[in-house]
Amino acid sequence: MRSIKQPGAPGAERIQWVEARGRAFTFMLEAGVPLLEAARRGFAAEGFAGGVLNFGRGTLGPFAYVMPALSKTGENAAFYSETFRPEGVTRTKLGRMTLGTRDGAPFFHCHGLWTEADGKASGGHMLPDETIVTEPFEVEAFGLDGAMFTAEPDPETNFKLFGPVAAASTGARTTSRAFALRLRPNQDFAFCLEGFCREHGIARAKIHGGVGSTIGARFTHGGVIEPFATELAVTAGAIAPGASGALEAALDVALIDYTGGIAEGRLIRGDNPVLMTMELVLEVLS
Repeated sequence: MRSIKQPGAPGAERIQWVEARGRAFTFMLEAGVPLLEAARRGFAAEGFAGGVLNFGRGTLGPFAYVMPALSKTGENAAFYSETFRPEGVTRTKLGRMTLGTRDGAPFFHCHGLWTEADGKASGGHMLPDETIVTEPFEVEAFGLDGAMFTAEPDPETNFKLFGPVAAASTGARTTSRAFALRLRPNQDFAFCLEGFCREHGIARAKIHGGVGSTIGARFTHGGVIEPFATELAVTAGAIAPGASGALEAALDVALIDYTGGIAEGRLIRGDNPVLMTMELVLEVLS
């Protein structure tokens, strides 16, 4: 399996996880406020401090983002591009967000694809402090009670990354058992989730959110992304018994690589290792 040498030694715990409770709900992002604040308000209205959300078509402007890029210093295995600030209104195709905290304040990690005002199709990593909601649009959220994604220094990648930590209950109404997860580098995305579910007695689960990166990509439709640095969003994901009865993860994703190549499709199980990180929530169905 493909692997990328990271600047730090791999930690013993390859999956960070916290068990929690949660609930799926929808809300409208408020126009005229930063995307971060609009998301925070939507979760807070349901009694949650954080979680993950999925969205499709929406409008953002002003808007700022970065793309994956090669590292210029060697201090990281890959890095970010310069900041892009397209003029006018950017129209999103899809996005996935992890809403948590960084340095004691709300923060998000959000990847997506979009079309800029001049018609350019692009994607990458949205910047929370420079992205404004232009018009209200609906999002699908999953709030967490008992867990929170918090950005902390990660010696292995030499980045400050979101990972799940236990958190005090907010008393929000919940409906489901859930796990907040962060997958560490150089392990296959699907096999990692399948192993986790087996170890925790989970027969069926649904993925909510899903923000991270893979080392290129190999798709079931035959497509191949060779550039190794990507920004990825999980568009749909589930773990359930396959034809043989063994657990199989079906992972549909959208991504952009560091050359600007965009791709969508279902990942081949066993051939798509994590590059830096993968954050998501597993809702346990059975």
